[in-house]
Formats: sequence, C-alpha cells, structure tokens
Amino acid sequence: MSLVDSHCHLDDEKFDADRDATIERARAAGVERMMAIGTGDGPPDLEAALRLARQHEFIYATVGVHPHDAAKATPETFDQLTELAAEPKVLAIGEIGLDYHYDFSPRDVQRRVFRNQLALAAAARKPIVIHTREAWQDTLSVVRDHGLPFGGIMHCFTAGAKEAAEALELGFYLSFGGILTFPKADAVRDAAARTPEDRLLIETDSPYLAPVPHRGKRNEPAFVVETARRLAELRATSLERIAALTTQNFSRLFKLG
Repeated sequence: MSLVDSHCHLDDEKFDADRDATIERARAAGVERMMAIGTGDGPPDLEAALRLARQHEFIYATVGVHPHDAAKATPETFDQLTELAAEPKVLAIGEIGLDYHYDFSPRDVQRRVFRNQLALAAAARKPIVIHTREAWQDTLSVVRDHGLPFGGIMHCFTAGAKEAAEALELGFYLSFGGILTFPKADAVRDAAARTPEDRLLIETDSPYLAPVPHRGKRNEPAFVVETARRLAELRATSLERIAALTTQNFSRLFKLG
C-alpha cells in the first residue's frame, strides 16, 4: 500500500528533535511521498521546505507566502519566489490564500499578495495550494478572477457539501486531513463522501490536527493512514483503494511518474 501526505510542515520546530525518525516512520507506514509546505516563518526565508526536498528524493516542496505573513512580502519576495518556482522539486505555489480568523496581516494586503501569487503560479505553470479560513467567498472570488489554469488543492478542507461543490466546479482537488476523524465534523465527512474519486487527496497538515486516535498529540506524516482509513469507511471502500486513488490523483495533478 502506497500513500501520499499532500501537505505537511516538516520544517516546523516541533520536529527538530526527531525529524529524521519522523520521516522514517512515515516511510515505514507506507507514505511513499510527502509534500513539504514551504511557507515556514515567512519572508525573507522562502526555502524552508526546499531544503528538506533537496535531501530526500521522495519529499517535494512548495514555495509561497502564507496569508499570515502577507505583510512581510516585498517586491524582492516575488522575485525570489519566481526563481524558486523553477526548481524541479517545487511542485506548487502554496500555501497561499486568505485568513480572516487571525488577521495577522491586513485583509487588503492579504488579497494583494494572494493575487500576486496566483499570477506568479500561472506564469510558472504550477498548481496552487489554498489556505482559507473564514474567508471562503473572498477566496473563491479572487480565484475566479484569475482562473485556475494549472489546477490546485483546497488544503485541509473543513467546509461542507455546498462549498465542496463550488471548489470542485472551479477545478480544485479537495484534500482532507485529521479533522475528518473528529466527532463533530459531520459536514466535512459529508463533503468527503460526495467528492468525486478523481479529486480526492489526503494530508496531515502535521504537526497540527492529529487524527483520532492520536488527537491531542503532535501530528506526523505516518498518521495520514488514519485519515485514509476513515475516508475509506465513509465511501464504503477499502483502505487500499483510497490509498491508490489519492496517490494516483497526486501524481496526476503534479505530473509525476
């Protein structure tokens, strides 16, 4: 059985003491590939994930400015992102988007930086990875304005069937994480059960949002198997089938062999 963790923050300081062992556990659990998300602590360091991807054949990277860090972005930031996006191990621009829950950056700045990165992704011919929190309609509106020419992922999908349909209509893949296993996440489970099989992805968002039975602990890529297992139950299929589907979908989106 082969799995892909399509979204993990392996650069996070919570892995500093055992990062290599964490990666080894993931591989032992059947996680064939991991996409490390390269937002880190924000500009000027944009290579947080790429440093890991350069060390491991099976780890890929994204580059991007998280909405939390939008106020840190400068013209030089976008020049650097353009340069990094050309690297073969960089699969996507992300995670990018809007976060109106924390408002760590002003909303108008978030929107401007989001638009700039959508244009950058299109020029680089890369998919995007979206972070959206309490900003659903604004996020979709900005994407509609720019289009989605090379596809994208709605990372850690936490909404319901209506929002899933809107994202799918735009061409997004929906990535489900540990929240799928949480007791009160019925709307997310409904969305996951309805998503077409060729648009499904799974992730951990580690070190955050560990799935049941690891909830409350540090999340790690090996735990993606628990999300895959819950997704299989929801869709009345086997764990092996979900593993195969989500692995194939990841490979198709990012044009990997």
